[in-house]
Amino acid sequence: MTKLPLLMTIMIVIASMLAGCSMKQNFVENQSTAPSKNVVDTTTSKNEKKSVSVVANPSAIPVLVNKVNKLPASYQPNDLVDPDIPFIFKAKVEKRKMRSSAARAIEKLFIGAKHDGVSLLGVSAYRSHAAQVAVFNHYVSIDGVKAAKTYSAVPGTSEHETGLAIDVTGGDGKCAAEDCFAGTSAAKWLEKHADEYGFIIRYPKGKEDITGYQYEPWHLRYVGKSVAQKIMSKKITLEEYLETIQVNK
Repeated sequence: MTKLPLLMTIMIVIASMLAGCSMKQNFVENQSTAPSKNVVDTTTSKNEKKSVSVVANPSAIPVLVNKVNKLPASYQPNDLVDPDIPFIFKAKVEKRKMRSSAARAIEKLFIGAKHDGVSLLGVSAYRSHAAQVAVFNHYVSIDGVKAAKTYSAVPGTSEHETGLAIDVTGGDGKCAAEDCFAGTSAAKWLEKHADEYGFIIRYPKGKEDITGYQYEPWHLRYVGKSVAQKIMSKKITLEEYLETIQVNK
C-alpha cells in the first residue's frame, strides 16, 4: 500500500521536471522577440578597455551610435513615419517606420533601384529600445553574450533605435539579413548607388575592427547625401569620417 503511492509520486515529479524543460525550450523557439527573463548585464566590466558614453544629440542625422556610443534609454524619435516601400511582411508594425527624412530618401532609393532593374524589399527599420532588449537577449540565449555582440547590438547601441537605419534585401525576399545577400545584384547596386540617396553601407567588409560588427551589405544607414558620398567614395566608415576611436569587437 505504501510503496505504490511513493512510486507514483516519484514518477509525477520526474514528469513535471521534463515538462518544464520542454516548455522553456518551446518558449525560446516560439518567442523570438519576447524579452528574456535572464536580463543581460551590459555594463562595462573592469576587463573592458572602453566605457560606453551616452550621445549628447541623439536626434542629429549623422549621430554616431555604436558599441561605445549609446542612445539615452528614454530616446524615441518624434518624426517616425511609414515609408511607401514594400517589405517582406504585410503587417503594419513598428519595424516599418523610419524618421521622415530617411523615409523619403529610402522611397527614392527604391524607385532608383527599380529604374535600374533591381527590385528591393524592406526587412526591418525602426526598433524601439524595448524591442532591442528582447532581440539581443534572444540571441544571447542562443549563442552567448560574446558571440551575440558580433552581430546584434546591446540595447541602446543599435542604429535601428535611431529610426535612420533599415535592413533591405532583394525582391525575391531571399537572404534577408543573411550572409548570402552579399554578391547579389541588389547588394552590388546598393554598394554603388546608396550614397546618391544619402545612405551608406554602415558595416563594410574589412572594417570589423572599427565598427565592431561583421560585414552587413544589407544594413543601410541614412546620414544625408553630402556625408554619405564622402564616406562611400573614400571607402571608410562613419567612425573614420567622424575621426573617432576604433570600437574593436
